[in-house]
Amino acid sequence: MTNDQGVARMRAEVAASWERSAAAGVEVDQRAAPIAIDVPDLRGQREAHPLARVFPLLDDVLGREVSDCGAVMALADAEGTLLWISGHPDKLRKAERIGFVEGSNWDERLAGTNAPGLALATGRDAMVTREEHFRSSVRSWSCAATPIHDPGTSQLLGVLDVTGGDTLVVPQTMAMVRAAARLAEAELARHLTPPPAQDRPTGLRVLLELLGRNEALIGIDDGHGAVSQVRLSRRHSEIVALLAASPRGLTGDELSVLLYEEDGGASTLRAELNRLRGLLGTDLLASRPYRLTAPIAGDWLAVEAQLAAGDLRAAMRGYDGPILPRSSAPGIVQLRDSLAASLRQSLLQSRAPDLMSAWTRSSWGRDDYDMWVAQRAVVPANSPIHTLIEGQLHRLDAEFA
Repeated sequence: MTNDQGVARMRAEVAASWERSAAAGVEVDQRAAPIAIDVPDLRGQREAHPLARVFPLLDDVLGREVSDCGAVMALADAEGTLLWISGHPDKLRKAERIGFVEGSNWDERLAGTNAPGLALATGRDAMVTREEHFRSSVRSWSCAATPIHDPGTSQLLGVLDVTGGDTLVVPQTMAMVRAAARLAEAELARHLTPPPAQDRPTGLRVLLELLGRNEALIGIDDGHGAVSQVRLSRRHSEIVALLAASPRGLTGDELSVLLYEEDGGASTLRAELNRLRGLLGTDLLASRPYRLTAPIAGDWLAVEAQLAAGDLRAAMRGYDGPILPRSSAPGIVQLRDSLAASLRQSLLQSRAPDLMSAWTRSSWGRDDYDMWVAQRAVVPANSPIHTLIEGQLHRLDAEFA
C-alpha cells in the first residue's frame, strides 16, 4: 500500500497528521523514533516532572491491566518524550525495535503519525491503528492516547498512552485510558493547596479569548482562584477587545471611530456600554475615558509576545485563528490584520515546512498562494506532501486566474 492510497482511505485527522509528518521531514522507512533524553539524564527529568506524583497510581490501575493484555503503557511529557514505560516484558522488547523506549520522542513531527503524537497535536483523545501509522515499521502496532492536564492551571502536562496489538482496537480501550487520565488529574487536584491568604493576589484579572472566535469568551478572575466566564455578543466582544488593546482608555469619540464603519451615534454607543457594564460590573468597566480597570491576559497578546521573543512555534501553537474573524469594526480589522501579517511574515521567513503546512491547512491560510509557493521551495521533491502542494497551487491558479 502506498502513502497516497493509505491517505485516501484514512480518517481526516489521521490524513492531516500524515501531512504534518511529511512536511516535517519524517521518512516513511525511518526505523526508530529519535532519543530526546539519554538514560543518565532520565531520572532527573522524571523526578522534576509533575506526573511523577501520579505514575505509580497509573501503573497500578492501568499498567497491570495493560500488561495482562500483552501490551504496554507509556507516559510522555508535553513535548512527546516518553518518561515512563511499563507492561508485558515480551512487548517491551518488541517495542524497543521501533524506538518505543524511555527517553524517545514521539511528537509526530519527529516520529510520524502515532497516538501520543496525535493527542499532543490536537489536544484530544487519539487512536491510531496499524496502517494509519506514518512509518512502516510501526504498522504492526495500534495505540490509544489521551492528554493529561494540570487541574489548577489547565496546562498540558503530558499524554497517557497504551500500545499493543489488534486486541486494543475496541471502544473500551479508549474509555479505559481516558478514565485513568481523569483519575490522575483528580489525584493531582487533591494535592493542590491554596496559598496563604497574605500571598494570594488581590483584585480582578481579565482573561480574554478572541482568536478564531466570532464572540469573545471573557473570564473574570476574582484574585482568589474563582473564575467566572461570560460569552459576549459580537458588539460587546468588539468593545472589550478595543479597550483591552488600549490600556490608557478611549474617549467615546475614539471608541466610536474604531467600532463603527459609519457614524454609529453617541446614544447607541452609550447604550451598548451600559449593557456591557451590567454584564461585567462597574468595578471592571470605567468611563472618562472608557477603560478596563483590571490587568488583561489574552490569547492574541500571548501570540504577539511569542513572536516578539522569536518563538514562532509557540506562536503557531497558540494561534487558533484570526481575531474575531467576522467583525468588520475598523479597529478590530486593524488588530486582526496586524497580527496575521506579523505571523505570516515570520512563517515565510522561517523556511520551516511543518509550520508552513499548519498555515496552509487552516481555513484562513488554505488560499495563501505565496505560502504554498514558499512551502514548495523547502519541501523535498520526493516528499509525499509535494504532490499535495502542486495540486493546491494548480487549484489556486484555476480559481484566481
